[in-house]
Amino acid sequence: MDSVGQLLRHWRHRRRLSQLDLAIAADVSARHVSLVETGKSNPSADMILRLADQLDVPLRERNRLLLAAGFAPRYAERPLDGEALPAVRDAIARVLRAHEPYPALVIDRRWNIVMSNRAIDAFLTGVAPDLLRPPINMVRLGLDPRGLAPHLVNLAEVRSLLRTRIARQLATTADPELTAIYEELLAPDAEEVIHPIESEVVIPMIFRFGGRELRLFSTTTTFGTPMDITLDEVAIESYYPADAESAAYFTTSGADARADA
Repeated sequence: MDSVGQLLRHWRHRRRLSQLDLAIAADVSARHVSLVETGKSNPSADMILRLADQLDVPLRERNRLLLAAGFAPRYAERPLDGEALPAVRDAIARVLRAHEPYPALVIDRRWNIVMSNRAIDAFLTGVAPDLLRPPINMVRLGLDPRGLAPHLVNLAEVRSLLRTRIARQLATTADPELTAIYEELLAPDAEEVIHPIESEVVIPMIFRFGGRELRLFSTTTTFGTPMDITLDEVAIESYYPADAESAAYFTTSGADARADA
């Protein structure tokens, strides 16, 4: 098991900070940071969390730092569908319902779908049953040929966007299971050619169902200053129509037509 000093040095290197950079940000001496990293000084729990905060260490990994130093974990991890987070779950459910008729869903740190609104259901018609067994992974659902990939007109751009987002996430979290998903589905192919849509303010996902194109862009919402690991690791993905025709799809009989396609 790595010591707390080794773990802090690991995160400092990931953030590409010198000991002096971290010391200035945390308002401590560079010598103290050095002593902590080399194990010559035993930091308090508050000092560990102060350094972790400046290093933007995820809550799950902050618990690991505390345990390595002999302290109790500070952050709980309670399931979103459990009895401990009913107010949060209800608030998320209201957000999802309020976004209808447009699609919205909640994903965890590994891009598994945790909650969704009814507008998502129509997109799952025709998807291979094994891709819909919980936990449904959003990346696999979107890129698998038996999922939504055949309907994505700009599949290369969507894959590139996902690659960028998840690579950025991995730089922050270093999650091994997400790394496996990235390597399986998003690792760059030497022969792959990406043609970014430079004229767009945002790059939409362009679906084609039954000869009709549907253009959507997304926004991501996270919890501010969470103190629970589950809340620290979930995000709400909300999808909006990128043009009037796509908006009409959701506000008229378009969703029904999709289900019949």
